[in-house]
Formats: sequence, structure tokens, C-alpha cells
Amino acid sequence: MPTLIFDCDGVLADTERNGHLPAFNRTFAEFGLHVQWSDEDYARKVLIGGGKERMATLLTPEFVAANGLPSDPDGQRDLLAAWHKRKTAIYTELVDAGALPARTGIRRIVEEADAAGWGLAVASTSAEPSVRAVLVHAVGDRLASHFAVFAGDIVAHKKPAPDIYLLALEQLGVAASDAAVVEDSGNGVAASVAAGLRTVVTVSAYTGDDDFTGASLVVSSLGDPGEPARVIADPYAIGPSDQVTLADLAAMLTHPLPQHPTA
Repeated sequence: MPTLIFDCDGVLADTERNGHLPAFNRTFAEFGLHVQWSDEDYARKVLIGGGKERMATLLTPEFVAANGLPSDPDGQRDLLAAWHKRKTAIYTELVDAGALPARTGIRRIVEEADAAGWGLAVASTSAEPSVRAVLVHAVGDRLASHFAVFAGDIVAHKKPAPDIYLLALEQLGVAASDAAVVEDSGNGVAASVAAGLRTVVTVSAYTGDDDFTGASLVVSSLGDPGEPARVIADPYAIGPSDQVTLADLAAMLTHPLPQHPTA
């Protein structure tokens, strides 16, 4: 059965700038930390897979000492878990409040895939509650219930490692040759291609300058009526029009998998 696997952040919704960044900053303020990441700061942080991993970059010896934070590994692990739990709750509140609209074309392509009997999944390194909240907001309860969700700390290595995609394929019982991925970042493309998956990229807020080597198609979005997609790279001449359709994704699966240099 052909299967469509989505990343979450930047794919289902443009979550980073309007969701994760303010959630991180509100968390820091609530914990009494004099840290407020700017848009420029966060453009660098998104290159790191995982929220706790991004927060961990604060824990330099100088910052730990200045803020009276634990210096031992166990204490820091517990601290990061507490920060991240609160950050996830704030982020989920933002999603529930409608602050993060779904990206163009997401609900349309999911409806097409569901009607055609394709499998549906999300594979993300974000926390599972965050992913499920975005998914429901993006496609609605009925369609969200048809998704398998692979998220959070369920694999040893986060993107750009392929672990989350390999786990998804294994648990779904789907061959890589039968699955198409929608990603938005260079790290995501490196992960999906290393897992043997053909990938369409919908460029998002912080990823315009990323390396998408290995992607089968790069577009501005999936497109909707009145909101056309712009083709950025189409190495296999898939030739989508104003909207990337399920037929385009099926055609993508007939092409050989391009190799990423790090695969």
C-alpha cells in the first residue's frame, strides 16, 4: 500500500516562528532565565534536531554557574525535562488557540491520499503531544485518526539521522519504495533520503537556504486553489501545476532515488 509520511514542524504548519520560538521564550521567562532567543538566534537553533537538544545549548558552564543550575548530568537531564514539558504545554496552547494555521495544501493532499486508500503517517522529532495537536488542527479529528504518529524520544538519534523514518517503515510494514515523504528542511531530507525514501520539500520559514540535495521535488508549498505552489527544483520533471497532487506523488515513486552525499 502506498504511504504518505509527513514531517510535522514546517510541513503540517509553519510552526517554528509562530509556535516553538515564542513557546521557548515564554518557558525561559517562567523559569526566571534571562534568555530570549531572537529570530536570528532561532534560525541557528532549528538546525539542531529536538527541543531538549536546543535548550541544552544554554547549559554552558558559565550559564549554569550564573543561574545556579545543576551541574551534574542527572540534574541537568531533569532540568531539561522540566523545561521541555512546560514548553510543550505552552506550544500546545498556541496550537489550540489557532495561532498556527495549516500550511497550504496539507488538508487537500491528505484528503486525496485518504480517499485513494494510501497510508498516512507523521514522523517527527518533536514531542508527541505537540505533533498530535498540530496534526488535529491541520487536518481535523477524522483524518487525524487515520494517521500513525512516530514522534519524540522514541529513537536513539534524531534527524538528520534516518532513525525515525526507519522505525516508521518497520512499524508500518511498508517498503521504502512505496512511501513518499513531505519534508521542509535539509536535516529532514538527509534523514528521509538516508532511509531510502523519495521526498518532496515544502520550503518553510527558516529553511530557504538549506541543502535539499536528494529531494525529488522542491516547492514553495503543496498549493491550493487560489494559492499556487511555486516549483523551486524538479530534477525528475514531475511537472506539478499550481498544486502538487497525489498523482504527482505517485509519479515521484516511479523515479530512482537520488543519493544524498551523507547517505
